[in-house]
Amino acid sequence: MTGLFQERRLAFTQRCLKYLRYVLNDHFVLVLMVLLGFLALQYRQLLEHFPANPWIVYLLLVVVTVLILFTGRIATYLEAADRVFLLPKEAEVLGLVQAARLRAILLWGIVQLVVQVLLFPLYLKLGWSLLVFGVYLVVLSMGKYAWLVFQTRFVIQGKLDWDRAVQYEAKRQQGILRFYSLFTHVEGISSDVKRRKYLDFVLNFVKKRQERTWDYLFLRSFLRSGDLFGLILRLLALSVASLLLIAESWLGVGLAVLFDYLLLFQLLSLYHAYDYQYLTRLYPLSQRDKVVSFKRVVQIIIYFVLTSQLLVGLLALQDKVYLALLVGAGIFLAHLYLSLKSKKLID
Repeated sequence: MTGLFQERRLAFTQRCLKYLRYVLNDHFVLVLMVLLGFLALQYRQLLEHFPANPWIVYLLLVVVTVLILFTGRIATYLEAADRVFLLPKEAEVLGLVQAARLRAILLWGIVQLVVQVLLFPLYLKLGWSLLVFGVYLVVLSMGKYAWLVFQTRFVIQGKLDWDRAVQYEAKRQQGILRFYSLFTHVEGISSDVKRRKYLDFVLNFVKKRQERTWDYLFLRSFLRSGDLFGLILRLLALSVASLLLIAESWLGVGLAVLFDYLLLFQLLSLYHAYDYQYLTRLYPLSQRDKVVSFKRVVQIIIYFVLTSQLLVGLLALQDKVYLALLVGAGIFLAHLYLSLKSKKLID
């Protein structure tokens, strides 16, 4: 039994490492290094010029602490077929789940400890003593333990709720794979459909004409996508936050452009949204009509995002000349880069 789950862990780890090389490419590593240097410089300046009214420091510590406290999941590597084939071995599976929980507690407890130690100079500036900080770490460790134990609530009175346990593990793995899908095509990602009635009016802007059939279908798929729509909103929120919160205009615009690239990369999957529906092949529409509609819908989304960023940039950026770079990058992505990728999608 132990060997089976070790093989599953190794297989999933190797799969993640295969996608990781696309994440840690030269450009992304360069951006991370610049961002890390910027954060280190800002941290040093904050310590040297500590504000008299440190409410912003308290807010920063609360946000980081909450994010780290509720970060981390327990890797059980259970699969749907286990509900049938491993049911006679339920006691052994429970032991493996408890071992996985212990590993998660140690791993994420250490991560939380490292982050808080890095923030220790801020606590000293706020007047905390070493004893108070030590007690605080103990309380956070107990909170992390309680959070991870809460995640294994599919273990009820020494018995395993197989359905909830399998769904939990599937959701954990899907979350990891969706992160990699920001950078490359990832197989095995499931998606659901969710109707958002408050967005139905957007579909009324599409003209009811034969040549706009794919416009309607692509826009409808985007608005009702369970994963894609939410992901695009999160990327938009991150780009807006970069423009609002980063004092260096060039860095804020650079991150916004990076998020726009990731946004476009995700929208490419919209082209295959109806590949499962064979009835669409009966439409009296050519392949060219589908490609033109796809590019038009993606361009509308990109320009909506770009307009939102420009409005925020006009209000927040100190050096507004960098908005020209943002506009140029948006036009390049919406036309040249999208046309290049569209040809590959057809091929």
